[in-house]
Amino acid sequence: MSTKDFVEKDYYKVLGVPKDATEAEIKKAYRKLAREFHPDANKGDAAAEERFKEISEANDILGDAKKRKEYDEARALFGNGGFRPGPGGGGGSFNFDLGDLFGGTQQGGQAGGFGGGLGDVFGGLFNRGAGPGAGTRTQPRRGQDIESEVTLSFTEAVDGATVPLRMSSQAPCKACSGTGDKNGTPRVCPTCVGTGQVSRGSGGGFSLTDPCADCKGRGLIAENPCEVCKGSGRARSSRTMQVRIPAGVFDGQRIRLRGKGAPGERGGPAGDLYVVVHVGTHPVFGRKDDNLTVTVPVTFAEAALGADIKVPTLNGPSVTLKLPPGTPNGRTMRARGKGAVRKDGTRGDLLVTVEVAVPTELSDKAREALEMYREATESQDPRSALFESAKGA
Repeated sequence: MSTKDFVEKDYYKVLGVPKDATEAEIKKAYRKLAREFHPDANKGDAAAEERFKEISEANDILGDAKKRKEYDEARALFGNGGFRPGPGGGGGSFNFDLGDLFGGTQQGGQAGGFGGGLGDVFGGLFNRGAGPGAGTRTQPRRGQDIESEVTLSFTEAVDGATVPLRMSSQAPCKACSGTGDKNGTPRVCPTCVGTGQVSRGSGGGFSLTDPCADCKGRGLIAENPCEVCKGSGRARSSRTMQVRIPAGVFDGQRIRLRGKGAPGERGGPAGDLYVVVHVGTHPVFGRKDDNLTVTVPVTFAEAALGADIKVPTLNGPSVTLKLPPGTPNGRTMRARGKGAVRKDGTRGDLLVTVEVAVPTELSDKAREALEMYREATESQDPRSALFESAKGA
């Protein structure tokens, strides 16, 4: 984050809270907005993803008491014109470089200079020095986030599984130990003096900081560039890791595994791993939210007279359901606790749909029995109500 972004961005407005909001109010606002704009709830929506990043950035600053204090102080200094330069070089005007503020005391120590202190305000927030006076200290870098995909069987998605995942990402170059120099002795960048940042004028006497172009923000330059990483200190690395996919995942779900992404640089934390799950189909069972579904064929006699029927379950013993007399085709019954695993560890239900099977072949005895049944019920017309409703309409 540049100083310009830091001063100009109104994080209170991003979260929709007043400047005197309490910590609890900030946390409540962040959680509400994060749920609304989370990428998992807005798949393929680039605007929602960008909004989610803004919300997370605002919470990172305002949700931390120290960072919020530094942010408020910086906004008071610059956002409200506390050091606005005058129209000319005469009395009452100030002409200064932000690098002077970060670096400490103005050159020459002239009266009216702003010596010391402000480096603490910005240096603590950005976790880096910002001017030549900041020394040759280079800061850790967080590793990149990685996204991968995995395909699970229907059963693995319901019960959870540990799967091997092969990933490729940028990591510290093994040939030069991440230094970028084949001798392992890079030198401090003379342009930014090891800070990775340079100042540029923006008019009115102000200067803003940007990543150093000579060292690409690393703060170090390789005298003898490593042949593997070409002096960048980073190289493509492949690794296989065992990833635990929790029980009850859905097809298309995106899982975040913190700290399982690309390794950091110079002691920085690793990035995150995002795994998109694809789930195969099952020849017998289907899924509806946390419930499993199955269609069970029954005979006409079982549906008409009632019966106890056995129903298969996923990876478990069968269950027996009582079919009431006169059960219509398509009726759904419930076997509790035989579904998919929920987040709280409990299980959903198995939804059993009855399908009356019509025989395609009949024995002589069966045909005779059906003929007798037809004669006994010929006075009953199941379509009479249908015609009555048609006339009424």
